[in-house]
Amino acid sequence: MIRLTDIKLPLDHAEGALEAAIRAKLGLGKDGLHSFIVFRRGYDARKRSAIQLVYTLDVDVANEDVILKRHADDKHVQPTPDTNYHFVAKAPENLEQRPIVIGFGPCGLFAGLLLAQMGYRPIILDRGKAVRERTVDTWGLWRKRQLEPESNVQFGEGGAGTFSDGKLYSQISDPHHHGRKVLTEFVKAGAPEEILYVSKPHIGTFRLVTMVESMRETIQSLGGEIRFSQRVDDVLVDTAADGTRQLRGVVLSNGEQLMSDHVVLAVGHSARDTFFMLHDRGVYMEAKPFSVGFRVEHPQSIIDQARFGSNAGHPILGAADYKLVHHCKNGRSVYSFCMCPGGTVVAATSEPERVVTNGMSQYSRNERNANAAIVVGIEPKDFAAFDDSGSPLAGIALQRALESRAYELGGRDYSAPGQLVGDFIKGKPSTQLGQVQPSYKPGIHLTDLATALPDYAIEAIREALPAFDRQIKGFGMNDAVLTGVETRTSSPVRIRRGEDYQSLNTRGLFPAGEGAGYAGGILSAAVDGIRVAEAVARSINASP
Repeated sequence: MIRLTDIKLPLDHAEGALEAAIRAKLGLGKDGLHSFIVFRRGYDARKRSAIQLVYTLDVDVANEDVILKRHADDKHVQPTPDTNYHFVAKAPENLEQRPIVIGFGPCGLFAGLLLAQMGYRPIILDRGKAVRERTVDTWGLWRKRQLEPESNVQFGEGGAGTFSDGKLYSQISDPHHHGRKVLTEFVKAGAPEEILYVSKPHIGTFRLVTMVESMRETIQSLGGEIRFSQRVDDVLVDTAADGTRQLRGVVLSNGEQLMSDHVVLAVGHSARDTFFMLHDRGVYMEAKPFSVGFRVEHPQSIIDQARFGSNAGHPILGAADYKLVHHCKNGRSVYSFCMCPGGTVVAATSEPERVVTNGMSQYSRNERNANAAIVVGIEPKDFAAFDDSGSPLAGIALQRALESRAYELGGRDYSAPGQLVGDFIKGKPSTQLGQVQPSYKPGIHLTDLATALPDYAIEAIREALPAFDRQIKGFGMNDAVLTGVETRTSSPVRIRRGEDYQSLNTRGLFPAGEGAGYAGGILSAAVDGIRVAEAVARSINASP
């Protein structure tokens, strides 16, 4: 087949326009085109009055070699590459030890799935509950202000990505088509087939729940074992005379020991107690930059109009998103993060008496408001104001301090502190809402957010909001609502690993995904899970 790229057509092109464009591009006669499929479809909205759809197509033609030779100098006409995933190994028949995967979010899910598909029968542990039970516990916080520390937005089957927009796009390099493998497995599990070709695929929370259950069943059918409510409280490490360290197993919260020389650590960015335990056991890690800020909500209609103009509401375009960045006078950068079109702001804490926000959308993205995190980048040097010990875990102290402050500002009942954008820019407390009704549950308490973040972050966000308004008209509207705080944009630590994906100083430990500092979002975490599963398989097969 031949792959055609950068085929542009008007937003409302006729049904036969794609075929006509293919024939014109390749100079095909009546019988020259056998069939074609859409591999990718995006859009170019730089001219709001003339939005174009941009296609990548795989085309089956007569005389393929002749056509490729005729277009040898055209980078947009190339042989279709092999995008199928190919397994790197197969479990030996005499497999003595089963690999262990800690965590069942996107990274652990795909690490476990790949290991199961290759025949390694992994044991997967998650401190939280199965996704249906976990959903009930999560709604307990949102509706009743009751937090379950081991079963919430952060912990449980599916990980934090389950209660999100379900975005499935990333900027990672993917030469081995791991990302395609992720999307294909999601479609098998019930995701809409469009995620295979739209440029910014998403699924939404409700669909993710059923998909995760389906993938769990697949793992189990292949011999994998999944244990919920099984928190790992310790690791067993042998140290040789030359100082070489080898992981031998894990200790569960009930005291049970599971022995394995191959353990995937896919705990997510909020497993703070696990980070402290690993640090105490001498596993090498380092502090990592992350970002903090607020969630901002606008009417989705304002974002649609600003991005799409008269084409706002078009079914192909859907609810508009945005991506913004501003470099501030004080040297900080402010940017939008985890933008959720037509979604809601959700309570995402995993620790008592702390408030954390996140964003979520359903597949339809048809809620009234758009929301996104507006965050400020911070560096490990900033952590000393909260923990001057020099520990690689000092960023956790910063996160906890800000989350505790948000709990206080919100009224100490898991309400979140909120403020109108206009009041925030002016530096005065908010006392009543305007036209934007915040979506955060269990509710917000209007206040002054000036003390919710470090002064440099407040200064930077106040400067950035008017700048964003110049890029998206209406972004700085007085009645838009800020809700605090967003602190868990990424892991505050990186558990360093080598080229073989094992810990730098503890053989047999495979740090993976967001918690280890190697991913950001569902797709990149899932891809990292696949890569680590491949590394585990190679290591097991190479063992004497």
